[in-house]
Amino acid sequence: MMTHLNKTAKIIDGKVFAASIRQQVSDHVKLLNSEHQIIPGLAVVLVGGDPASQVYVRNKAKQTREVGMRSFEHKLDESVSESTLLDLIVKLNQDPEVHGILVQLPLPDHIDSAKVIDMIAVEKDVDGFHVVNVGRLASGLDALTPCTPLGCLLMLKDLHGDLSGKEAVIVGRSNIVGKPMAQLLLRNHCSVTVVHSRSQNIKEICQRADILVAAVGRAEMVKADWVKAGATVIDVGINRIENNNVKPRLVGDVDFASVQPIAGAITPVPGGVGPMTIACLLANTVTACCRIHDLAAPDGLGA
Repeated sequence: MMTHLNKTAKIIDGKVFAASIRQQVSDHVKLLNSEHQIIPGLAVVLVGGDPASQVYVRNKAKQTREVGMRSFEHKLDESVSESTLLDLIVKLNQDPEVHGILVQLPLPDHIDSAKVIDMIAVEKDVDGFHVVNVGRLASGLDALTPCTPLGCLLMLKDLHGDLSGKEAVIVGRSNIVGKPMAQLLLRNHCSVTVVHSRSQNIKEICQRADILVAAVGRAEMVKADWVKAGATVIDVGINRIENNNVKPRLVGDVDFASVQPIAGAITPVPGGVGPMTIACLLANTVTACCRIHDLAAPDGLGA
């Protein structure tokens, strides 16, 4: 799953890896259909007309159909009431053709996101944001896991195999990436440290890491002297840099140019972690479908 740009740099190709995940999903969807006459279904709810969200939702729907699953898209007006949105989620919870429900975030200010997430049936919560799934993950139980950290873990396991005993440092403590990433690495027997805005000696802590995951949303924050030689660096950040009279460019939370020659392996931005997120959403939907029907979930697609 890696390409080599030079003798020292190993670039983890998220596009190639995501394609392999989608193929595994597609194969299992065919198996479910042929052996059990079941077709997994993913419902995506979009509130409002945010252009970036619209593109993202279109991509999700397209990839859902490409792997043979059903795609249910619900586009609601920006002014929709909270009660109307909650009523829709109740209907999706009860729909036997829907195995995964995703409500695109952020939601308008007049809608309580926590209330919406809490309304999604735990077994259909393919974003892994419901407090029950969060608690199950922390307790070491089967849980639907947030897609981005799941993608990071799958890449790490593909690269290293057994992660036992490795020292992992995560930069950032968000509920979407940092915290679930820590739980996943603990589950795989790493020694885990999470650093954040209140941490002291962040650079020195990062220098110890065999696995360094940057998920803080600060452009090129992680510099070469933060990284131990040979470390694996997973860059979750997506930051748009705008310069006068120059086309905007996307960069990660890692200063790629300076870190690349030092790291043993590194994900680029774009083309690293990003493509894995939708692939893992599809994987979570298949996993949810299997569990709902008391069938074995596919190996290699979960935590």
